[in-house]
Parts: sequence; C-alpha cells; structure tokens
Amino acid sequence: MFGNHFYHATMRKSVAVFGTLFNDINVIRKAADGGVLNQVKVPLSYGPKEKFLSRLDQEHGRNQPVALKLPRMAFEITDLSIDANQKLSKMNKIVESNTSDSTKKKVIDQFTSYDIGMSLYVMAKSQDDGLQIVEQILPYFTPDYTVSIRPVDTFNFSQDVPIILNSVNISDDYEGDYATRRVLIYQLDFTMKMKFYGPTNDNASIIREINLDTEKLGTSSNTHVFEQITFSVEPGDTDEDFTVTTTIDNTPGYDG
Repeated sequence: MFGNHFYHATMRKSVAVFGTLFNDINVIRKAADGGVLNQVKVPLSYGPKEKFLSRLDQEHGRNQPVALKLPRMAFEITDLSIDANQKLSKMNKIVESNTSDSTKKKVIDQFTSYDIGMSLYVMAKSQDDGLQIVEQILPYFTPDYTVSIRPVDTFNFSQDVPIILNSVNISDDYEGDYATRRVLIYQLDFTMKMKFYGPTNDNASIIREINLDTEKLGTSSNTHVFEQITFSVEPGDTDEDFTVTTTIDNTPGYDG
C-alpha cells in the first residue's frame, strides 16, 4: 500500500526556510560618543545549544583551537505533531495541467497538516548584544510571520507557511567562577504550520465526455419521453482553449 517511493524534502525545506529568516542579523558596538566601533554579522548554524555550550566549557591551552566566538545563533527542530485543527477532507486534491500532454493532469491525492516545533537560541556574552539580536526579530512576529514556498518541485502551486512565535525565555549561565565564561541565552520557540504531501501522479486521466439520460413525463400519465444529452470536448483541447459540444437525442415515447 505504501510501497511507492516519493520524497519532497519537506523537513529539509522547513529548516532552510526557517534559517533564512535569521541569517542576516548584525550587532553594532558603539563608543561613548555614539560613533560605531565595529559591526558584526551574527553567525547562524543548525544544532542544539548544548553543543555550543560544551565548546565554551573546553579547556583551551596553547595548542587548542580558539574559543567559540560570541554572539552567535543556533536553531533546531524540537517537535513534530499533527495539526488537528486543520484536518482536511480526504476528497481534497491538488490538480495542475500536464504541460507535455494536454489529455492528462498532474495530481496529488494525499496531503495533511503538521506543526513543526523550532527553537532559536541567541547566545551572547553581553546583555546589549543579546538585546540587539532579539529586538531585530520580535517586531516581525505578531505573533506569526508568513512565508510562501513551493512544497513540491514538479508543481507550480505555492503554500503559505505561518511561523508562530510561542515564547521567549532568558537564561544566564554565569556561575560565578572567574574561569567560566558568561553566556546569556535567549531561547525563542516557534511553530511552523507545514503540510506533508503524498506521491504525485503526472498521468491522471481527464473526463472529456459526460452522458446524461433523463426521463420526462409525457402528455399522458403513461407516456414517457427519454432524452440523452452529451457534453464533450475535443481530445486536443486545453484548459485555456476548449469548446464544449452539446448533443441532444430525443427518443420516441412509449406507453408504460
């Protein structure tokens, strides 16, 4: 039943879209007179915050690599759950024209809605650096920000993806030891409203002729008149250029 292979890279696209939102954030440091001393682009990478904190805790001797530079950001997928509020009818389908064959359609029969939990970690060694980064993010989420993506590469339709900011948490990992680096961590938790799509069918047949048989009561109570109506389009007709031909055939009445 589930043997047909398909892969739309939905999770990978979710990670790419989410990361793109935060990959151009800068921190500016100023002198006492307000002049700009330097501007730093904040690095962004995928991974849990524990990985970066463990690098901060490493002992750095003469031959050890340089300590992790702050500020920086990291993000990761934290949760995947079905969105029961957007349960879709099983009769819903996505249909597009097949550009190579006008007698066929491209169809996706199965798709469903899921919530992808994302956490963004902002790590800084000074309060001002962290506040600059967070303040460049918060105004855009009210509490959601919507982006548009093409979820299936072979289809032209676009999907709106709301990204909802659920909460912001602040922690200070300074323990009082002079040998321990202080790290301020802002954790922003988001929910992405994604849809997962099933296999595609690029050769779905199109109904090009409809036959209707109707029965009408005649002039007397025992007389019936049958009528056949046929609606049809030519095999070469397309969605943009077609003609519907209607044929009506009245058969003789009969005594029931």
